[in-house]
Amino acid sequence: MSPHHFISGAVLDVSIQSKVNFIGTDLDRMNPTGWFFAVILVAGTCELCLAGPLHAQCKVEWYFGIPCQVVYESLVSQIKKWRTMTGCSMGGQKCLYKLQSASVHFIAAKHTTPFKRHVDDINFRLVSYHFFTCCHVSAMSISETWYAIRDHGTNYCNLYNLMEGSGLTEARGYREVTSDFMCTQRSSANCTIY
Repeated sequence: MSPHHFISGAVLDVSIQSKVNFIGTDLDRMNPTGWFFAVILVAGTCELCLAGPLHAQCKVEWYFGIPCQVVYESLVSQIKKWRTMTGCSMGGQKCLYKLQSASVHFIAAKHTTPFKRHVDDINFRLVSYHFFTCCHVSAMSISETWYAIRDHGTNYCNLYNLMEGSGLTEARGYREVTSDFMCTQRSSANCTIY
């Protein structure tokens, strides 16, 4: 080892040691109230990390044993069917969907909640597989309300209600993949209400 490396290492060790001593001195002086708030902050951060997305949103993967053309037509038809308040006259939120754009590979829409008038952006990406006989759908619903963290599963229901309303949940090969980590409050979602 050259003398230069040794000197640099010694200077680095002294620098690190002085910073550790400085931090240790601050920690020794922290009062019990400061410790309490530090623990609460760390625990709250861990809870948020384990709870799923930090903004009200949902991502779902669906698989069907039918062509994407059929899935596309079913979803677009259902979005158009639920464009007015009529679907919500008996409660729930199966209404106020607005088609933004559509092609056999991508559908964009918006959903407005009937009472609070919150708007969620919805999109579906459709990809054919198995010689165009099957369809994989990646769907996403995101609240436009910047401060929304919890949504009672509303973003999940925005997507699922369209799938169920269009009859696609009964389609051949239907399979859904999602979780609370990918979907805000998915496990407590009640799509008859939201």
